[in-house]
Amino acid sequence: MNGRYRAGWFMWSLLWGELRAAAGPRRLLCRSAAFLSSGDAVSPGPACGAPPGHMERAVVRCVPSEPKMSLWFVLCDGSAKHMQRDQTEPLGRALARIATNAGKGHAKAAKKSKKARAEAGPAGEPVATAPLAVRLFSRDGESVAEDVSNAEAWQDGAVLQIGEVKYQVERNPPSVTELHLPRSLLAGFPVCPKIHTEFGAPQHCLFRWYREQPGGGGDEPSPGGTVWVEAPVRDRVFTPTNAHIGLRLKLQCTPGNSQQRYGLPREVESSGPVEAGPGACTFDSRHLYTKKVSGEGLIRTVSYNVLADIYAQTEHSRTVLYPYCAPYALELDYRQNLLKKELAGYSADLICLQEVDKSVFADSLAPALDAFGLEGLFRIKEKQHEGLATFYRRDKFTLLSEHDIAFNEALVSDPLHKELRDKLAPYPLAQENVLQRSSVLQVSVLQSRNDPSRKICIANTHLYWHPKGGNIRLIQIALALSHIRHVACDLYPGIPVIFCGDFNSTPSTGMYSFINSGNIAEDHEDWVSNGEEERCNMSLTHPFKLQSACGEPAYTNYVGGFHGCLDYIFIDINALEVEQVIPLPSHEEVTTHQALPSVSHPSDHIALICDLKWK
Repeated sequence: MNGRYRAGWFMWSLLWGELRAAAGPRRLLCRSAAFLSSGDAVSPGPACGAPPGHMERAVVRCVPSEPKMSLWFVLCDGSAKHMQRDQTEPLGRALARIATNAGKGHAKAAKKSKKARAEAGPAGEPVATAPLAVRLFSRDGESVAEDVSNAEAWQDGAVLQIGEVKYQVERNPPSVTELHLPRSLLAGFPVCPKIHTEFGAPQHCLFRWYREQPGGGGDEPSPGGTVWVEAPVRDRVFTPTNAHIGLRLKLQCTPGNSQQRYGLPREVESSGPVEAGPGACTFDSRHLYTKKVSGEGLIRTVSYNVLADIYAQTEHSRTVLYPYCAPYALELDYRQNLLKKELAGYSADLICLQEVDKSVFADSLAPALDAFGLEGLFRIKEKQHEGLATFYRRDKFTLLSEHDIAFNEALVSDPLHKELRDKLAPYPLAQENVLQRSSVLQVSVLQSRNDPSRKICIANTHLYWHPKGGNIRLIQIALALSHIRHVACDLYPGIPVIFCGDFNSTPSTGMYSFINSGNIAEDHEDWVSNGEEERCNMSLTHPFKLQSACGEPAYTNYVGGFHGCLDYIFIDINALEVEQVIPLPSHEEVTTHQALPSVSHPSDHIALICDLKWK
């Protein structure tokens, strides 16, 4: 069984459980009814207490790239059947197998019936019954020939008839393959479920939220005895209030697609109750400026180092870097609640994040921001568990292409950087230091949905962190700008650039001067930032007119032992201008709990936010 087929089988095996669950109420209807064979003298009509015109569901999963198809249906005795058949197999063999399975159910029902026991012979054996007739009819009502392949025969809208019972065939209906709620739920913070679907999309699903009812007396008891009360919310995202503190939540998701076709619902309950939130957060006042998505022609842009969990959860972090921060506020689940609320509240069109854990992107940020209309792209660092993430608003932009690079690989192998390689060759120690770094550059080209003539190059990076690494950062930024020039000048001539990131450089550094001025002299002091042994003097230039959209704040990083401006949103001033900069939190807000991160702020950095406008 190959990987894709195994994954598909596993996802759809979940539907097996859903059908079994759906069979429960029908089992009650069928308890007193013998399963009817084609030889029984009965009047035509619905079987087992079903209403007139009612047909059961026969769900078929048939994907061209896989050798097997799967078929699920529920017999009248309440037993759910799951079959896998070769797609190339003749229909007749599949129908014969269905007849065998259905016949076993019929025999069990007959054996239990009083009539069967009364008619039993001296040995107590029930009277033999005629085999069930099993046929498949096309949507037009024509019987499908038994030599037709399964893949061709089992079409959507066909009708499977087993004895007197008819089943509507649903081929590849939308299904929920993964549904999870966050482990940590806080009052006042959005709950964003992780949802994966097949043959559907989360934005087309239907949602119903429930809260636990203390002491019983609610709308819907669960098999475990918990009573649930439906909340007046039908959105994908639910924000619990203080009234929900101490109560668990439940979500029912009905998968759907763009054609308003719906599959079987699936439910998930939270593992724990809603807990009290932290109260006021550093970003609350900023949200007053970003309540609505920016208007046409504007691009609200965010750059933010979100503090990777692999760095926040070390002993060094707890005791040396952030000893002032309450331990629970460094926990990933807690910080993710704050981060998702913060990012969602900015109503951004573009978000560039640094230090994003791979699992955080897949399990938390991507599902959460998808619910708010943002599509996410991720680039991991080599040999690391964190990387860069770029999100863009789906109804404003489409993705044309991605051009990510690792600086060390590009320096060695990309012909674009031959000139820089040659300049660096006389300095082997500095060159080796550059090659040892895992920093990457994420480059995405987007196109405006409203005006397809407008394309834009979005770059995102996180440069080397060491305080004495100014020379390394100069080489990295030279590589980045050379690569961006290739994308924005050669591949898409003349498109503007937005370059976001944690550059680990204050405004007084050579890196910042190089980006702003377009050149760096070979005698700049940063070329000897790590001592004479790693000196690597060279002059560099780049063709862009870039400027920091948010100016030079006093700090974007504020920890116990350091504060300074390290993060920037650089924009191409030939094509873009700043409409507004969202004010940073006040110094009082930042230092309420001494420094960052804190119980009211999820990172040691502060997000930069600005509204940009096309010139």
